[in-house]
Amino acid sequence: MKILLLAPHPFYQARGTPIAIKSVLEFLGERGHSVDVLTYAEGADVEIPNCTIHRIVRVPGLSNIRAGFSFKKVISDMLMVGACARMMRRTRYDLVHAVEESAFIASAIRRLWGVPYVYDMDSSLAEQMVETYPSLGFCFPAFRRMEGMAVRRSIGVLTVCAALEDIVRGHDPAKPVGRVEDTTLLTDGGSDGGNEVTLPETDGRPVAMYVGNLEPYQGIDLLLEGFRHTLTDVPDAKLVIVGGRKNDIAHYRGRAEHLGIGGSVVFTGPRPIQVLTGLLRQADVLVSPRLKGLNTPMKIYSYLDSGSAVLATRLRTHTQVLDDQMAYLVDPEPAALGRGLAELLRDPALQARLAASAKAYVRREHTPQAARRKLEAFYATMEARVRKDGP
Repeated sequence: MKILLLAPHPFYQARGTPIAIKSVLEFLGERGHSVDVLTYAEGADVEIPNCTIHRIVRVPGLSNIRAGFSFKKVISDMLMVGACARMMRRTRYDLVHAVEESAFIASAIRRLWGVPYVYDMDSSLAEQMVETYPSLGFCFPAFRRMEGMAVRRSIGVLTVCAALEDIVRGHDPAKPVGRVEDTTLLTDGGSDGGNEVTLPETDGRPVAMYVGNLEPYQGIDLLLEGFRHTLTDVPDAKLVIVGGRKNDIAHYRGRAEHLGIGGSVVFTGPRPIQVLTGLLRQADVLVSPRLKGLNTPMKIYSYLDSGSAVLATRLRTHTQVLDDQMAYLVDPEPAALGRGLAELLRDPALQARLAASAKAYVRREHTPQAARRKLEAFYATMEARVRKDGP
């Protein structure tokens, strides 16, 4: 098939959604499909067999586009509409693979050109809007109806977790749904890269580590406030925070100083995926303090595969994958997180037990091979649907 994939984000970047979309593109290319990708101007060019990357026009000031809703994203999506229309006039596509909010563009394409689309739902747009802007709570029913329209007009929906699958079923119980969770990014035997990322500032002390962006929904404020409680019981502990933009790091470094824990918190900045295996193994405990969102953080699968213990907030974003046998789950408030982290840092036997259970689980359920099998089953259904119905 000739497929148009709409990726409304900077592509490629080494973070959640772009990593997942790169995997989908590699899958589609290996399956013999010819794929045109339309994405933002920002991002690194990558070579993927049978895939051609097209970008919207570069506009001064339209860069450093963050995850989540923003004015820059709105402008970029508007530019995508025009670029998409031009591509549709030039090329006859059999299918559109629409990621996130581009499903609304794909819905219009289906009305105008009759081309069916798959809705790649990495999050609930309705939930995301209201969580980001609580004052828009009164608009939630309207946002939910728009989301439902995008689901119903698609020929199938690809989700990354059980919570999103439930939302799809609520909109259209009969809609074909493929649930393909993210996978571990760690490599076997790890070309470890650990020597490149040794953390001398930890000096052999107990290490709690967070890896990821520093957006508000990730719960970094909760982590810092909780770690202050941890230091009461484990005064020599170190918190290592990996990732984030320079301005975010400066903000949270200031926050740590304000809390009086600046000397116990290390900000490393971003690190390449290639050193992730060695990096995670240097932690005694890996922490995911996320507060918002329904989708499970991609980092969780690599955390589970690392051989280090995992601590996470007891929210559905985590509990749809994690349970008390493989992770230390805590209520999303500072004292609970701090006490839990202290207990885990002081108990090597508990760390080992949780880590072993976690690794066995992720190697059984969330390998790249398992994800590929699920994706193959979903796309076999979509291909049959396209052949049967035609555009």
